[in-house]
Amino acid sequence: MPCRIHSISVRMARAYLVEFDRGCFLIDTGAPRSERRVLECMRRLGCDDLRLIFITHAHLDHYGSAASLRRLTGAPIAVHRNDARAMAEGRTSVGTARSIGRFKKPFFPIVFPFISPEPTAPDILVDDGDTLRDCGCDATVIHTPGHTPGSSCLLVDGRCAFVGDLLTTTWGPQVQRNYATDWSQLAGSLERLKSLSPEIIYPGHGKCTVDAAGLAVLRF
Repeated sequence: MPCRIHSISVRMARAYLVEFDRGCFLIDTGAPRSERRVLECMRRLGCDDLRLIFITHAHLDHYGSAASLRRLTGAPIAVHRNDARAMAEGRTSVGTARSIGRFKKPFFPIVFPFISPEPTAPDILVDDGDTLRDCGCDATVIHTPGHTPGSSCLLVDGRCAFVGDLLTTTWGPQVQRNYATDWSQLAGSLERLKSLSPEIIYPGHGKCTVDAAGLAVLRF
């Protein structure tokens, strides 16, 4: 039976609860104090077996509630090894800014102390090509660096791609162009995602998804 995907509007981002016959897993958690929304979604669906919390990248709006959800559910946390240290230290490294990010970044030192995430050492370190079958889900890790060193997509059932901040649909489907630790890697990460031919793409920000045709026309 195919998986069932539920989008959750969490603080500052979007998380996804994915149901399999053998339980469910969570992709990203939102900023700190987002755990209530995730737990409400789980209760509404009758999902009481959270097998894994997968973090697409180590930014506070994506892993901010991971530590609290691990305590509340017992689910282990997985992240690409290149972002593990930042999470363990409770950091958000945005790199350099372009576009509208140049106007937002000067305010980060003022805002971040009030919304800083709990330091969150992951339980599972993943690399490109790793599968999560041991956690009960048909999913493969795709390393797509640039936004952060460990930014990764998760390809589920070979057709659904959860892409974190590689893409956004906040102002229509587009490649994220605000922050990167290595801008030179983003074009290659986009092409890597395209090469997998996912049927539907779930971004970390924005209400709508992107289909295969929409992905094909995106450029960095």
